Amino acid sequence: MPKPRQNEIHDCKYFRWKILKRNSVYYADGRSNSQNLGRHSLGTRDRDEALQNLEQLDLVKAIDLGLADRTLLEQHTSLLTIVEGRAVYEKHCKRPVISGGPRPATRKRYRAVLDKFDEFCKAKGKNYWNELNRRVMDEYAIWLEEKQDYAYQTLYLELTTLKQIHKFFIENNLLPAELRFHYPIQKVTDSSTYCWTPQEVEAMLKLCKKKKLFWLRHVLTGLVTTGMRISELAGLMWKDIDLQRQIILLADESRRRNTATKNRRTTKSGKSRSFPIHSDLLEVLTEIQRYDDGLVFHGPLGGKIKPDTIRNILIREILQPLSKKFPAEPGKAGLIDGRLHSFRHYFCSVCANNGTPERVLMNWLGHSSSRMVKRYYHLHDEESLKQMQKITFV
Repeated sequence: MPKPRQNEIHDCKYFRWKILKRNSVYYADGRSNSQNLGRHSLGTRDRDEALQNLEQLDLVKAIDLGLADRTLLEQHTSLLTIVEGRAVYEKHCKRPVISGGPRPATRKRYRAVLDKFDEFCKAKGKNYWNELNRRVMDEYAIWLEEKQDYAYQTLYLELTTLKQIHKFFIENNLLPAELRFHYPIQKVTDSSTYCWTPQEVEAMLKLCKKKKLFWLRHVLTGLVTTGMRISELAGLMWKDIDLQRQIILLADESRRRNTATKNRRTTKSGKSRSFPIHSDLLEVLTEIQRYDDGLVFHGPLGGKIKPDTIRNILIREILQPLSKKFPAEPGKAGLIDGRLHSFRHYFCSVCANNGTPERVLMNWLGHSSSRMVKRYYHLHDEESLKQMQKITFV
């Protein structure tokens, strides 16, 4: 007959807790209080350490409910300041890729998230990572929305990154285990990026026939016919192009030792990919001026193109002049809302509508999952009607 479980009752400063063991690990159950405090792992098999952790859990829950002042946390050990925690995590992220470290572009995104979180903490008087909980996550999400109208995907990245960092601190004993909390975030399943229509793309390229914008016509043709990201197009070299075979190879160079570190290309997926050159792009590549830097695309004065500059010029010189010709429907996004990444969505949609096999399209875009291709695909009303008219029902 199994030994009956013996639970201890502890009346801490603020709440009553039931202490129990599961798989030899101590847990605290606070569901019998007037406020349901849930059940939490105390992260240890040692009873004395568990009781110490229980005191901090009791205080943290009291602060959450406004029953205790946040400054009381400073009387406890195991405090991790926002500045110290960031330094530790950024050092952790500098591990090489082979050791599981993130790629440079990912580290850059993490820095941007931490910059905003630092600003939030200073504005709200948060000094310690120990204070991060469900309520603070809610406050941060509201603060982000009020600060700027961020896209859902941006908010998702911000919150999931914070969860990831907090989990890292707990798993590496930088924060007590009892500070772990559950915070579900609904993952985005579709894209809010506007996808151009063929008529809009035709009008954009026509507008670029002006002498001062002809260089931009080259850039947009490259985006339209390859589905490349603007950063990939900006870094495209002549050595990546085989005009005889009419193939472009985007090689991931992160593992190459014979390439200068600052000049190494790292693709988002970490994998190389190749795709054929469309006849429209081939025409551009045969007429475009070549420069000594080896880059394919350049600005109006022959300098390297920068994504932010291209985006601003696209809005000012192309989208705004065409916005009256292609007005957005009430309550819907329109041409004026499109951005450079819209060309990648356009490429995917046009290829899919023309019967390109999904596996082929995945290879061209550099996606290992068909889920991303489906997220990029857009079916406009006109194309939808066109596809319907092809079907014989009777």
